Amino acid sequence: MSNDSSGHKKPTRRDCMRYGGTIVSSGLLAGCSSTPQSENSSAESAAPSTQSDISEADEESAATESYTVTIEPMGDVQFDGPPERWTALLPTFADMGFALGGGQTLGIQNHGRFANEAFEALPGMEFNADDIVELVGNNVSKELFYELNADVHFIDPHLLRLWYGWDQSDVDEVADNLGPFFGNFIRRHSDDWHDYRYYTLYEAFELMAEVFRAQDRYQAFVELHEGMLELLDEHLPPADQRPSALLIYPADGPGFQFYPFRFDDGGISTKQWRDLGLTDALSTTDVGHYSFSDRGTLDLEGLIEIDPEVLLVRNHGGASESEFHTEVVEPLQAESGSNGIQAVQDGAVYNAGYLDQGPIINFYHTERAARDIYSDSFEDVTLFDRERVAEIVAGNV
Repeated sequence: MSNDSSGHKKPTRRDCMRYGGTIVSSGLLAGCSSTPQSENSSAESAAPSTQSDISEADEESAATESYTVTIEPMGDVQFDGPPERWTALLPTFADMGFALGGGQTLGIQNHGRFANEAFEALPGMEFNADDIVELVGNNVSKELFYELNADVHFIDPHLLRLWYGWDQSDVDEVADNLGPFFGNFIRRHSDDWHDYRYYTLYEAFELMAEVFRAQDRYQAFVELHEGMLELLDEHLPPADQRPSALLIYPADGPGFQFYPFRFDDGGISTKQWRDLGLTDALSTTDVGHYSFSDRGTLDLEGLIEIDPEVLLVRNHGGASESEFHTEVVEPLQAESGSNGIQAVQDGAVYNAGYLDQGPIINFYHTERAARDIYSDSFEDVTLFDRERVAEIVAGNV
């Protein structure tokens, strides 16, 4: 990709967002090395409950006081205020930004992999997926990023280089002329190229809260999340009564071919299955985990050999129950030999939802999975309060 930096001028409003020019050992930009924001709890305790509680003097101070947030692989990234225009690539960080009151992302990798319905269902919340630019294929260019004109890019730059053919010079140019990169690919932990720290969902969410200066909202989500985990512990059957489950993603091409995913991979995309205490059907096999360098698949014979009690199928996140049954369950049931899979025999083939999840999508994912897999225990259990989520997003914390 050619470097056309001479054809673009740095927007003057970027003076409120600065990004250092030092290159870290992994080849990505490092941020400015100014003094970071205090790590004590005073920032959270002093956070106002609503925007109306902020005085004009406080607003002026907040707008001029710089702060630094540290995340791998970028290092220290300096801000002079919460971003007003921002873009993510993956739904995880788009979800976090929305949850923290930052509004919608300008772009997303793929509309079909973004749980828009989770945000649209929140009481009193406005969310318009049609306003979000799709960042797929050759469309993901520097020129598009100039059109988006974001203050911050919540994207791990490694993804732009691996998936879309960007050079380091492209990353540098966009960060310098538009706004910094801030992100970490935490979907899974199985990629060889990812040789820096991973974060859990709520570790990354906390760093995003620092960027948006919304620690009060973050803490409110932590409390809601802890309440959900307590309900899970209260209603889950004993460990020896929990089923073995296999998580798969349909591969392209004819026939029945699936990419396998392990729960113990540690990534945020499998968080709900770990929280539900499922036994991974792959744990006693030598079958790997899908990654950038491992695209091995399982065929129907492989599924029969593993013989899970529950089969979880991805890539149908937004499908209705009837659509999922028509597109996935019925073809499996009709395939010769599939009755050798206990999950198919017992009708325990479920929609596994989306690949990526932030805190809001995770609430929906976990509740749906609990009701599917442990229907006797969770049929009448509401794991999270939709009204409370909407209140937190609105700043009523």
